[in-house]
Amino acid sequence: MRALIWIVGITVLAVAVTLAARLHDGYLLVVLPPYRVELSLNLVVVLAIGGFAAGYVLVRLMSAALDLPRVVRGHREARRRERARAVLAESLQEYFAGRYGRAEQAAAKALELGEQPALAGVVAARAAHELRAPDRRDAFLARAAEAMGAEEDVARVVTEVEMLLDERRHAEALERLKRLPRRHTAALRLELKAQQQARNWDQVMALAETLRKRNVFDATQAGEVRRAALVESLRRKALDSAALEAAWAKVPSADRKDRRVAAAAARGFVALGGCDKAFRVIEEALDAEWDSDLAGLYAECEGGEAVKRIERAEAWLKQHANDAVLLLTLGRLCAAQELWGKAQSYLDASLAVEPTHSAHLAAARLQEHLGNAEAASRHYRESLDLALAQLKAATGGRRRTPL
Repeated sequence: MRALIWIVGITVLAVAVTLAARLHDGYLLVVLPPYRVELSLNLVVVLAIGGFAAGYVLVRLMSAALDLPRVVRGHREARRRERARAVLAESLQEYFAGRYGRAEQAAAKALELGEQPALAGVVAARAAHELRAPDRRDAFLARAAEAMGAEEDVARVVTEVEMLLDERRHAEALERLKRLPRRHTAALRLELKAQQQARNWDQVMALAETLRKRNVFDATQAGEVRRAALVESLRRKALDSAALEAAWAKVPSADRKDRRVAAAAARGFVALGGCDKAFRVIEEALDAEWDSDLAGLYAECEGGEAVKRIERAEAWLKQHANDAVLLLTLGRLCAAQELWGKAQSYLDASLAVEPTHSAHLAAARLQEHLGNAEAASRHYRESLDLALAQLKAATGGRRRTPL
């Protein structure tokens, strides 16, 4: 339809021009003595139009000829950039495919071609880091930094921090992280890892809560990180009674019932002689959730009202009759109160459920106190055999090479 309209329009224009030329009988007289030239006005118009068209074409041809070197340079530059982009894309593909040698080579080539030098430098540095080539890695990072100038590149800083943390250089990593905005989620994740390596447990707990609020961690993940940090923090304060008391007072009620947190606090109080406090910590946690290992700490400290502790442990035994650790705890508590018959009964029951070196050792000491040397010797041997078997299982039977 468009072509038909053009044909009709051109035809109408041609007819109109023809009619106008027939109706116009003017002429142009050019006098150049001794010459005299008389031209039809229609011919003059045609010649003028033709001359303009020829001049326009000539000017365009000259302009194109003069501009040809620039066009060629632009075409070559476009081809070079297209090739550089392809090389950079190849480096990324090889890196994520785990072919780090090829990735480094491709990224280095993209860096030489000048295609996004900051990104190419970061990719090359990451690949070199995976290949355990720190010299090449640092050189690529330096070139990436040089390409960015005074402006900080987040990708490069994050890369530097990750590599520092891989080498456990947490102090340098924390210093680098100061260059990133606090709201940066990746920076918070890296700071959490750095603070864990630095064993700054209070900062770890605060960061875990911040990441939970930002939906980076769910409640379960944040709780695990926070409680692990809390356990380490309580262990660190186990040398100072006042510090441990103050730290425990700040522990939320829900975390106090966690078996790992309660065990760390109880061991600290036992080490510092705070038996009554340790017993309350254990009782509160065991009433919320049963844990055999935590129950084993109930006899670790001498002090407090032992009879009430025995009664409390016997109440637990009604619900956990076949718990070998609880039976051992009761045996130790009864032995401490010189309830020899009950102590032997509980220790025998513990050994019947699960023979352990701790139970054999407690039974050996009881028999030794009762004057049964042969029975004590037998239990000592059984305890030693079980302890050696556990040591062998833990070490795989390897022996330390003498210096």
